[in-house]
Amino acid sequence: MARAPGLSVRLKLTLSYAGFLMVTGALLLATVWVFLLRYVPEVIVTPRRDSLDAPGAPGPMFVPDRSDLLAAFGPKVAAVLAVLLIFGLLGGWILAGSMLAPLTRLTNATRLAANGSLSHRIQLEGRKDEFRELADAFDTMLARLEAHVAEQRRFAANASHELRTPLAISQTLLDVARNDPNRNPGELVERLHAVNARAIDLTEALLLLSRADQRSFSREQVDLSLIAEEATETLLPLAEKHGVTIETSGDISPTIGSQALLLQLTTNLVHNAIMHNLSAEGAVWVSTAVHAESVMLSVENTGEKLTPQLVFTLAEPFQRGSTRIRNHHAGVGLGLAIVKSITQAHGGTLSLTRRAAGGLRVTVQLPAAAPHPGG
Repeated sequence: MARAPGLSVRLKLTLSYAGFLMVTGALLLATVWVFLLRYVPEVIVTPRRDSLDAPGAPGPMFVPDRSDLLAAFGPKVAAVLAVLLIFGLLGGWILAGSMLAPLTRLTNATRLAANGSLSHRIQLEGRKDEFRELADAFDTMLARLEAHVAEQRRFAANASHELRTPLAISQTLLDVARNDPNRNPGELVERLHAVNARAIDLTEALLLLSRADQRSFSREQVDLSLIAEEATETLLPLAEKHGVTIETSGDISPTIGSQALLLQLTTNLVHNAIMHNLSAEGAVWVSTAVHAESVMLSVENTGEKLTPQLVFTLAEPFQRGSTRIRNHHAGVGLGLAIVKSITQAHGGTLSLTRRAAGGLRVTVQLPAAAPHPGG
């Protein structure tokens, strides 16, 4: 991009320092000049000649007037101002360089980041001032970028692996059918249908996750309790099929966000709670609560005992429980990752807690909607 030529910041600061010093020196000299003029008359009145010739009279004295003072003071003022100018330029250049040194480190770190090196940190020493806050903020940004890039690379690798699996299975099935013309086509079609459905589910989950990450959705006031009831009613047949009972409770919990995304969030949580449950007589509890500045959605389920290490990684993309059932309801390993992304896009927090008796409790905390005037 073409930019108009101009002075550097260091040169501008140097000229500012020198100019300020010159103005200050000029004002000081002007003040001295004014005070001197108060005691020096403009015209000197000398005694008459006959009084000077009188016996005992003192000899003639030289008394300077303002013109003599100006002749003596002017060159000295010019010399002083010249010295101040030279001193101001040299000192200002040194001071400006010292002041801008942290910006040089910041610029070098920016260039390294632009070239792909996100591990570098400025770590500016000294007291907490404007430059220190800027450097610390930049280091924080680099740390987040590095973590985000690492997460995106890991996500891309996992997504590629997950997408490659159904494609490889489809290719294998087609190769088998081509080499065995007498094979029952109905079985092949059924298996290809299941594999294709899984690939479609994975693609839709990836698109939903991308949409939540980009936060490209409209916001409106929604009630989490109504969303929880809708998600529960939708998944009730699946719960009955797996012998899982669902209980819902809670207060009206208004928040601001996307109705569709928050419904997807709740559906994912209830679906995971049903699928990762006991083989018989399992239970799921869905509740909402409202606090002063936040609303909460909690989904709790029975199930096997989980380790803290496993709970810590469950919200990562493509992470699955150790006893995940492989069927058409198994999902693609993005359920909690989508929940986490939607929660963050709505300015909330997600927490996962293992139950002592087995199972998991997932809590989503979102900002509460401001009450309507007069409501």
